[in-house]
Amino acid sequence: MRLRSRLPRGVLVATGPVVLVVVGIAGYLSFGYSPWVAAAMTLLTLTTVGFASGGHLPTGVLVFTAGLAFLGVSLFVVILGLAATSIVEGRVSLFSRSRRMRQRVGDLRGHLIVCAYGRVGRAIARELEAAGVPFVVVDSKAELESDLERDALCYLIGDASDEAVLRQAGIGRAQGLICAVDSDAENVFITIVARSLSPDLLIVARAAREQSADRLYRAGATHVVSPYVTSGRRMANLAVRPHVVEFFDVARAGQPDLRLEELAITEGSPLVGRRLQELPGPAVPLLVRHPDGQLIANPAPELQLQAGDVLVVFGEASDLNPLDRE
Repeated sequence: MRLRSRLPRGVLVATGPVVLVVVGIAGYLSFGYSPWVAAAMTLLTLTTVGFASGGHLPTGVLVFTAGLAFLGVSLFVVILGLAATSIVEGRVSLFSRSRRMRQRVGDLRGHLIVCAYGRVGRAIARELEAAGVPFVVVDSKAELESDLERDALCYLIGDASDEAVLRQAGIGRAQGLICAVDSDAENVFITIVARSLSPDLLIVARAAREQSADRLYRAGATHVVSPYVTSGRRMANLAVRPHVVEFFDVARAGQPDLRLEELAITEGSPLVGRRLQELPGPAVPLLVRHPDGQLIANPAPELQLQAGDVLVVFGEASDLNPLDRE
């Protein structure tokens, strides 16, 4: 719809001057002027330069010249008005889009903040979309706005290390922040700022160099991931235990109906004190992590869940959360 409304303006701007030049040359040719003279007189008239004196011109040529000059000036005014209108509409559209995006960000609760929309950030966004997790992308590169608009993502253009930008991204309401910037130094600074704004925030940071991981942990990162180390481990596991890797791929995204999920057992949860065999639904408990860090793989059905435990289950998406059946 927008393309159709702008088409006549583009046609007028592109063809208007050409039509006037053709009409001017044809008119002067009809008065007996040579092609070169006709072209020169047309350009002088349309550019409002004019002739040194119009007294030597016949009445018909003089009237035609005046009419052509009037049309040229009118077309120039129209084109100038269209250009001004386009500029104003562009600014209004930009302001409207920015305000609409701020409203979308303001409505987010319990979301994730993804810093940077590069190759890693795009992969993160796809995974979060597939999992149905709300998130907002923060990137300082204005040229990426068209890509973010095309992907229909919630985003902010700004520096993720700026406190004001992180506050606008709803860091006080967010459940976590993911630093996916290419620079380790920037990730460290973003982590420091984010941790100062939200002491309990989950922060997952990217480290390109091995020595940067320690800096990120000291800056306040909860988890640090190195794409190179992760890729190396995955390649090694594919060579040694491919079926295990395939299982986790299926659980992650290969089969939309099959997923791994973790359930945090909080104070006041109806699951506190209940045995695993009493959990409703066919989801399979795979792992229990106690608050002290102890991991229990393949837990016994008689195991009682306590506040602070984290339960990892596997099954169909509709059966992963036992609380949905309460």
